[in-house]
Amino acid sequence: MIPIKPDSATSDVAIQPHDIQHYMRPGTLQLGSLPPLSLYVHLPWCLKKCPYCDFNSHEMRAADLPEQAYLNALMADLESSLPLIWGRSVQSIFIGGGTPSLFSPQAIDQLLGGIRARTRLAADCEITLEANPGTFEKDRFKAFRAAGVTRLSAGVQSFNDDFLKTLGRVHNRSQALDALSEAAAVFDTFNLDLMYALPGQTLDDLRSDVATALSFAPPHLSIYHLTIEPNTYFAKYPPAAVDEDLAADMLDLITDMTSQQGMSRYEVSAYAKPGHRCAHNLNYWQFGDYLGIGAGAHSKLSFAHRVLRQVRLRDPARYMTQALVGSAIAQENEVSRAELPFEFMLNALRLADGFELQTFTERTGLPVTAILAALQEAESRGLMTRDLNHAQPTARGFDFLNDLQALFLPKT
Repeated sequence: MIPIKPDSATSDVAIQPHDIQHYMRPGTLQLGSLPPLSLYVHLPWCLKKCPYCDFNSHEMRAADLPEQAYLNALMADLESSLPLIWGRSVQSIFIGGGTPSLFSPQAIDQLLGGIRARTRLAADCEITLEANPGTFEKDRFKAFRAAGVTRLSAGVQSFNDDFLKTLGRVHNRSQALDALSEAAAVFDTFNLDLMYALPGQTLDDLRSDVATALSFAPPHLSIYHLTIEPNTYFAKYPPAAVDEDLAADMLDLITDMTSQQGMSRYEVSAYAKPGHRCAHNLNYWQFGDYLGIGAGAHSKLSFAHRVLRQVRLRDPARYMTQALVGSAIAQENEVSRAELPFEFMLNALRLADGFELQTFTERTGLPVTAILAALQEAESRGLMTRDLNHAQPTARGFDFLNDLQALFLPKT
């Protein structure tokens, strides 16, 4: 998933939340309508911190999880946020972490029941739960399905025990195979996460991993290039990097193998069969809105005259205390007019299909002329194509996505 998840680089001092009228006041933007709304729920605990992970996660044994206290805080946080989303339907829910599958099926059932009681869910609301094979036990995924989860995302990363050890994962190949067998049997749609360009990995190693993944006929596959993120163990002790040419060959192999199974690469790191694209992540990439609750969760919310970003307190104990008194926000800021084009493109250009130019205007409140010069520059470099209504990255633009996105940075 990538999707947008809490990181470890934010302040952890609560700020005083504003009244709803503060966000409804006149401003410089003119949004004719509000985008679709999603809900992100962060469950921050995991059995072990992976050396590549920069998300807001904290090690804790499953037996020590403060499930009820944390659920109480989440509901208080959600209730405090309701005025910001009043009257809007929630199109998708993503329960991420950490390792959400550490929480019991009964806790997930209570969580989803609390959300349903407080918000209006779309009839076809997609509800995703991230799961780690290291927390799998027989019938656990079936119980999550019974609780209301409609889509499981299994963080496998590799089926090779040596690479799993390098990545610091708590599961092994056998556990991954067992977990995926149940996921495939229980869920109509599920995602499988893999990583490539691992230290010492060869094309044959990757071919074996992808073939094993595809043997479960996953409707959706997310495959991420291992990257070294700041403030991680790998940043302090970097592993051997894979040659760039080999990494490119690996990506070609992934695309070829998934294509043979009827999967299309619809996003930089995501492959799906028809009808199984992740609705939640699509909303992120199309610059939709999302309310994030839980320790360190991020939100992006639109109003008639502004686009707002919020970040919750990162420390779980502080978050639980402050959420109960309606003060769980650590950061809040409006996205400036100058920053909106880059914010939009940072997401939209990850999609192979690109975006409608009208969507840019609807989601940012800005005219297309605000990005016209950058669009022309991208075209001249062969990174994008467009017509009067639509723009999308070329194959070259996909390969050099950072260069393409950088064209839309604010001019200084």
